[in-house]
Amino acid sequence: MRIIGLDIHRAFAEAVAWEDGRLRRLGRVDMRRDLLDTFARKLSLDDVVVIEATGNASSAAAVVAPHVKKVVIANPKQVRIIAYAKIKTDTIDASVLAQLYASGFLPEVWIPDEPTQALRRQVTRRNQIVRQRSRLKNVIQSILHSHLIPSRPHADLCGTKGRSWLSEQVVPQDERLAIDRHLREFDRLGEDLQVIERDLARSALADEGVKRLMTIPGVDMTVALAMKAAIGDVSRFDDPQKLVSYLGLNPSVRQSGPGPAYHGRITKQGRGHARGMLVEAAWAAARAPGPLRAFFLRVRARRGQHVAAVATARKLAVVIWHLLMKGESYAWARPSLHAKKLRDVELKAGSKAVRGQKGAAHAYNIKSHREEERRWVEQAEGAYARFVAGWNPRGPRKARTDAANEVRR
Repeated sequence: MRIIGLDIHRAFAEAVAWEDGRLRRLGRVDMRRDLLDTFARKLSLDDVVVIEATGNASSAAAVVAPHVKKVVIANPKQVRIIAYAKIKTDTIDASVLAQLYASGFLPEVWIPDEPTQALRRQVTRRNQIVRQRSRLKNVIQSILHSHLIPSRPHADLCGTKGRSWLSEQVVPQDERLAIDRHLREFDRLGEDLQVIERDLARSALADEGVKRLMTIPGVDMTVALAMKAAIGDVSRFDDPQKLVSYLGLNPSVRQSGPGPAYHGRITKQGRGHARGMLVEAAWAAARAPGPLRAFFLRVRARRGQHVAAVATARKLAVVIWHLLMKGESYAWARPSLHAKKLRDVELKAGSKAVRGQKGAAHAYNIKSHREEERRWVEQAEGAYARFVAGWNPRGPRKARTDAANEVRR
């Protein structure tokens, strides 16, 4: 088996072959699709190609994969021999990739299929537009602050009431023109956001896993799609703790020799956007009745609300793994609330609003029905709180062992 290491750049890639314990430089390869395909056709079906994860790594892998045995994408953050090398050239980097794979020490990256990659791109585009709109709001607010105008009395500065209040503020003419220009850009981005959310809503309605995740309190279409895009095939995670580690929500551990293990902050490895969406969902779940809120309150009493939010996000990751693996809905879901979420997704997907008829989400409009569902999940919250009331934080293992020995004596 021959191993081909490719050090990829935007315009070209450096290729090195590892065969029979020897390295051989294959030269530079142009990163245009047709020329890369020509290079791949010269390879053997028994070859393994190793490339480093970059912006165009997935596209390069898709071109090369049909002509070789396997394409492996390496995690650049974990290939420390490349990142901290004193002598660093493209040829050396490609050689290191090939040698690490040959020795079995290459940290690989999972390559998602095309539908998952498309969903990831759409989720990323939506996130970029939302951040740009938030930036425009901050720029407008900074203009008001620079002219000693107090904070707006309305929640949404770019809403109807917010714009009416904004038009009454006295600012210089050039600042007024800048505000109007930012508002026009905000509206244009809003139109793009509607188009992307329409496509995402159609994807959500066609995916049973996404609709199943929306049964969890605090998880809407955006969070469910972000998690689906980040996870891809959930069967690649053998247990929920591996999914937690993949999302970077597991605590870091430091331990050496016979000393105790010290747990610190979360690792923050993996996809940061999915981790952030889970934390936002955790804040929403903490306001909704149910066992998740009881868990949040229990951790908050000991560690504070910010640690409790991250711990609840980790709990959500565990719940998501079980729902996707078992094909089940959340046990303490509120049916009318879930129906309303799905109806909102249908409206975003382009479904027409029909007035005067009782639809699937009609029960959510009945106050008595909503209160009845809330009482039901509040009972589950109380049962969880009573179940964990006697739990105590565990001390060091040695201390627990000594205490047990004293009891036996």
